[in-house]
Amino acid sequence: MLSVGHASDLAAHSGRLLGHSDWRLITRADIDDFARISGDDQWIHVDPARAARELPGGRTIAHGLFLLSLIPALQRQIYTVRLRGRGLNYGYDRVRFIEPVPVGSRVRLCLTLVAAAAHALGTRIETDVAIECEGLDRPAVSARNIVLIMNP
Repeated sequence: MLSVGHASDLAAHSGRLLGHSDWRLITRADIDDFARISGDDQWIHVDPARAARELPGGRTIAHGLFLLSLIPALQRQIYTVRLRGRGLNYGYDRVRFIEPVPVGSRVRLCLTLVAAAAHALGTRIETDVAIECEGLDRPAVSARNIVLIMNP
């Protein structure tokens, strides 16, 4: 894990792969819970019997937005800023859901630092994120994440 004192110290790592998170199992309970709280109860996510009949691979698949929501927790396994103020998620650019993630799959985050630049309130950090699914050649999700870490 990369550990820096201040968010601005990340600038020295711009353009570099920061690393990978641990693998995380995507469970039936994860998918059902996300469907319940998001209201996205599309059968491809929540109906194992129909998925067995109609989906390639015969398993339900995780919501793309669920996978995207895992990024903050997985990112904490890759880098940390010790002396910091609040962190604000500025948003995501170029989000793409590239490959389906069947229930029972393992995913991890691959994180590359694009830039860490001074901002009036702290440091604006841009990372390219890829959620990789074990056994797939292409990422399941790719995006650019923008975070503002305020000065302490």
